[in-house]
Amino acid sequence: MSSFSPVEIVRRILDEPLVRPAHLQWRRRQFLSRDGHGSHFGVFDSFKAARAWLPPSPEFDHPALAAEYVDVRTKKVFSYDYPVMWWLDRALRDGASTVLDIGGSVGVHYYAYGRYFHMPDALRWRVVEVPTMVLIGKNLAAQTGTAALSFSENLHESVGTASDDVWISAGAIHYFEDGRPDQLLKKCVRRPQHILLNKLPLYNGEDFVTVQNIGEGAFAPLHVYNRARFIQDIKALGYTLWDKWAVQERSMDLPGYPERSFPSFTGLYFVDSARMFKGSKPLLS
Repeated sequence: MSSFSPVEIVRRILDEPLVRPAHLQWRRRQFLSRDGHGSHFGVFDSFKAARAWLPPSPEFDHPALAAEYVDVRTKKVFSYDYPVMWWLDRALRDGASTVLDIGGSVGVHYYAYGRYFHMPDALRWRVVEVPTMVLIGKNLAAQTGTAALSFSENLHESVGTASDDVWISAGAIHYFEDGRPDQLLKKCVRRPQHILLNKLPLYNGEDFVTVQNIGEGAFAPLHVYNRARFIQDIKALGYTLWDKWAVQERSMDLPGYPERSFPSFTGLYFVDSARMFKGSKPLLS
């Protein structure tokens, strides 16, 4: 006889045909309220459709969202940061000297990670962000005398002229409408040797778009990717998947779509197959 946890029993009841419409209506109201911060809702076939459903929103181009990045995230790392820090430190020790940080807010990774390991004096770290974050990031870099940081508002221009050794995107690339990594890599002048992607919404179903309440009255659409296809598309460009990890602090609980919900996000580290670490073997096949 099968047994279910109390949470599973409640979910099954809420998915009953007579209960489900009222439950979804309540979850929709909650999602659009301040109490919905961090939650997701809906399945859409494009960013355009998702934005048409959402109330008007500045998305991440919102000064109120920058406060946490400046006051907290430039000074603190979280458990999901440690795999990225480990491999970035290795890459820098191996000779990498330029970083493209896609969605790196005000330069949080440069500031926070630099508290834990040495950043080379010649390091150049470029952040691609929305205009508000770029302005605040530039001001912060000027105030702190951080010459290594530079900022850009144009993802495709930055990628099109990129010849960086390392690409990082930590919890950000899926918010870019045209930010699929394999497509960006095809536009590079010189592809990076190291690619660090963290807090990715990967699962075993089909790609789709959903929306998130990102706080301070703002909402944003985001991609959710099929795990196997996402990884294979990068590997097909000559990369080896060197490491992967579960990000337990992030999950996708999508009301009305249990088959599109999953308990954790994912971190991935790829290296150029032709330029692997000397004397090392990949952790993954």
